[in-house]
Amino acid sequence: MLGELLVTVGVLVLGFVGWQVWLSDDIMGGQQQAAAQSFAQSLSGGSGDAEPTAELRTDPPPIAAAPADREAFAVVYIPRFGPDFVRTVGEGTSRYVLDSLDLGLAHYDTSAMPGDVGNFAIAGHRNGQGGPFTQLDELVVGDRIYVQMQDVWYVYEYRDSEYVLPTAVDVVAPVPNQPGVAPTDRLLTMTTCHPEWSAASRLITYSVLVGWSETMPAELAAIQGGA
Repeated sequence: MLGELLVTVGVLVLGFVGWQVWLSDDIMGGQQQAAAQSFAQSLSGGSGDAEPTAELRTDPPPIAAAPADREAFAVVYIPRFGPDFVRTVGEGTSRYVLDSLDLGLAHYDTSAMPGDVGNFAIAGHRNGQGGPFTQLDELVVGDRIYVQMQDVWYVYEYRDSEYVLPTAVDVVAPVPNQPGVAPTDRLLTMTTCHPEWSAASRLITYSVLVGWSETMPAELAAIQGGA
């Protein structure tokens, strides 16, 4: 009888803790979303009400200088996670600047800037801290990821993913998994923990730049307009 009671209490406690974590993620995720939407408005400058861009440019895009540690500098939109999914990107993933993840997403400061030749790499929590990358394993080939910076938008398309050990740091090399090789492509790598609620391994996704624009791409505007 006592054993059964202890098991029941244990299940209830675990369920309550899980509910608290889920609720905390939901609340923090909402806060991150609202903050990102506000930051996106500041990035638009005077072009916030400009006509969306119907056709992406494919010539070399403008590239911004690297930001300071902890500085918010970009916003990421991933429609696969919901038509209104948006998160801020802060600079730095070292243990000294992990508060970048409190913003939503963190840029590996040794990786390329958005749109540049090489590997623009960002990290996000799978669970906890708002869990922006909880659904990262749900991306489908061809899904688009939009990165907004000051008066410029970069559009990436998801290509593939892999699961690696936490020690596999070469996934954020200029050419993923090929350290020392000179890059020729403009990539976006997103990393998070795997499986959920564990840091045993990492889920890595790879996308490639397909174009850019000076105002919001029309396809994203249509998605958000129907949200």
